[in-house]
Amino acid sequence: MTTSARTTTSVCLTAAAFLMSSASGFVAFVPKNAAFVSDGSSQLRMGLFDGVKEAFSAPALEKSKLDADRETPIDRWMGWSVSSEDEELQKMGGQTPDNFKDSMDEANYIAIELKKPMGIVFEENDEEVGGIFIQSLKGGGIAANNGNLQPGDQLVAVGETKVSGKVFDDALGTIIDSPDNLTKLVLFRGTADQLYGPTGASEEWLNEFVKLGALPVKEPVTAGN
Repeated sequence: MTTSARTTTSVCLTAAAFLMSSASGFVAFVPKNAAFVSDGSSQLRMGLFDGVKEAFSAPALEKSKLDADRETPIDRWMGWSVSSEDEELQKMGGQTPDNFKDSMDEANYIAIELKKPMGIVFEENDEEVGGIFIQSLKGGGIAANNGNLQPGDQLVAVGETKVSGKVFDDALGTIIDSPDNLTKLVLFRGTADQLYGPTGASEEWLNEFVKLGALPVKEPVTAGN
């Protein structure tokens, strides 16, 4: 994000929070480009900055020339072509970076079911990326007591609705509008760049992953686990 964009954001963001409270906890949502909601209403304020955000587009990235059955996580990480594979392996010593999380591996996703209010603070990724992630968990809240979530988790789906890449209002609205007693959240345990960057999962893969809904729901962590 450019310096001017950050400056504009800081001016507009007088207090960025959406708060729902109850005796058992709260859920706060912190968009980077949201107006302060002071009346405590649980109604989502849509279109907070309609027409203000500028469209961002990244230069087209050349895709790997490797066949699908030969592609590995390190291929997506480096954006390798067949001709450059040996050269890049030498540079990296043939090793995948320690913090790399493959966003096309179900093992790097987590699904939980929570009641609302959940006790989660969500924040928006940079505008050119989209989507929201967990900024923090309220101590003693439902999500914190569940024990399976952690700050940095990227929200991918709410129930069977894919929200990855959506603007803050739309992603948050899907949680608020969920009529279920227990709302299922599917999250990627990795960074925004790993989910949305050149090594990230394709839209086709994510659509099928969310549609199948086969990821088992994590049971709450207890002291004995």
